[in-house]
Amino acid sequence: MTGIHPHNQVPELKDYNVYTSDPVLRRAVQRGDAGWRDAELVRQGAEYGAEATLRAAEDANRHEPELHTHSRTGERIDLVKFHPAWHTMMSIARRNGIANLPFFDGRPSAWTAYGASLYMHSQIESGSTCPTTMTKACIPVLRHNAALYGVVESKLAAMEHDERDLPLEQKRSIAVGMGMTERQGGSDVRTNTTRAVPFGQGPWGSEFLITGHKWFFSAPMCDGHLVLAKTDERGSTCFFVPRWRPDGSKNPIHIQRLKDKVGNRSNSSSEVEFKEAWGVLVGEEGRGIPTIIEMATFTRLDCALSSAGFIRQALAQALHYTRNRHAFGKALVDQPVMTELLGDMALESEAATLLAMDLASHFGSTDALDVAWRRLMTPAAKFWNCKRAVALTGEAMEVFGGNGYVEDGPMGRLFREAPVNSIWEGSGNVMSLDVLRAVSRNPDDAHLVLDHLQDVASQDARVLAQAHALRDAIQLPPTELERQARRFTQRLVLTAQACLMLQHASPEASSAFIGSRFDPDWGPVAGISAGTSDPAALLRAAWS
Repeated sequence: MTGIHPHNQVPELKDYNVYTSDPVLRRAVQRGDAGWRDAELVRQGAEYGAEATLRAAEDANRHEPELHTHSRTGERIDLVKFHPAWHTMMSIARRNGIANLPFFDGRPSAWTAYGASLYMHSQIESGSTCPTTMTKACIPVLRHNAALYGVVESKLAAMEHDERDLPLEQKRSIAVGMGMTERQGGSDVRTNTTRAVPFGQGPWGSEFLITGHKWFFSAPMCDGHLVLAKTDERGSTCFFVPRWRPDGSKNPIHIQRLKDKVGNRSNSSSEVEFKEAWGVLVGEEGRGIPTIIEMATFTRLDCALSSAGFIRQALAQALHYTRNRHAFGKALVDQPVMTELLGDMALESEAATLLAMDLASHFGSTDALDVAWRRLMTPAAKFWNCKRAVALTGEAMEVFGGNGYVEDGPMGRLFREAPVNSIWEGSGNVMSLDVLRAVSRNPDDAHLVLDHLQDVASQDARVLAQAHALRDAIQLPPTELERQARRFTQRLVLTAQACLMLQHASPEASSAFIGSRFDPDWGPVAGISAGTSDPAALLRAAWS
């Protein structure tokens, strides 16, 4: 979008279609057999780019959640109040299927359709994706308790956001969060100390009373949470802990404080104490970590999709700005060094989108290669896209100059949002170690993935060399490979991205990506080499 301002100031990027302006995303939707969703995604894209939605996203982050622990008469209420704009964004996310689509639409391509919606929503307002995607991810876990699931199924399937703070049975729809980490362990949830003692049998199965704390309790106003606690008999176990007990009384989950986060400020992350909070068993007692990790697998996909969205929005904002800002007699986009930088960003965005959307398409299948790809590439894609989002949002902010470093522009919030996906659901070290764990536990899966990469990479000698290096690496002694976990994961992702570019990108883009990413000079500073003699062509192809 272009326009002329008498003072060379760039008009806001607004009232554009986030979907139809993104040819890479639109092709991914068609390739994932989700063409049936195209008209709806066109509608969503217009909604996300509309000025009214942009204002709601801003307001939801400017007017942060407020914690009210007690009523005026001294009773615990543990209530978080939100600005109406938060509920606007939650309603959009729910209506657009981000809370449930792939688990209530039996078509495998529903995962692709879902991925496109989340990718777009994340570009505009990321805080509301946290409770929404957790709700989606909890669905297969809650199915382990058939009695409980029978009560909540229709409320999980609902397409409207119900902001009312009421017991489960009275809600039209519900949101579900997660409570795993504690202050002494963080990612090492085996060190958790929260305890659960039996309380008898009820209509939803085995009941327990839970006492302890959670250092990060995501979205405390959710209608329920999946919580890890230890039983005396079996150890770490997964429980569903509702905000309101079945008898209509408030469950004693005391919110100690809301976290004062660097970004993601519209979303209320909290620290809580359980005072014999009522919960019901989900899954097998003593198998809490594998049970809740099932949920984390889906949210890790969401981190990869969301971060690809951050990168795309950074590119879109940078392109819009440089096409409308002039310096030294030219539009900024036409200055050679800027063209080179933006071309490199366009490559990064295309590769990130291909990686995330392709990964989403593998989630709807039980084919052996699809299963293997999910196991290896979910943590790998989360590792890489999340890290690259931090770098690319920083580059885009710099493109704006001082205009990018003020709060009334779009880049400050986008830049602050980017790091959270690297941290939530497992940091970079955890993700790279999970890649190695998948290789060691499922060597047949690893060979399936490497065989596939090698087959595609045969089109280009440089990519084929990387595929061979990966195969050599998995033969290393475990202790030596563990030291190289991050390097191995980076090589795995870059090889996968190169193969996806060979399969689905233009010859110009795939050649530029491979020529730059496997150039010894390529590094953390974007724009050193886009691997092409015509980077402007990459920009023309990046924005329809």
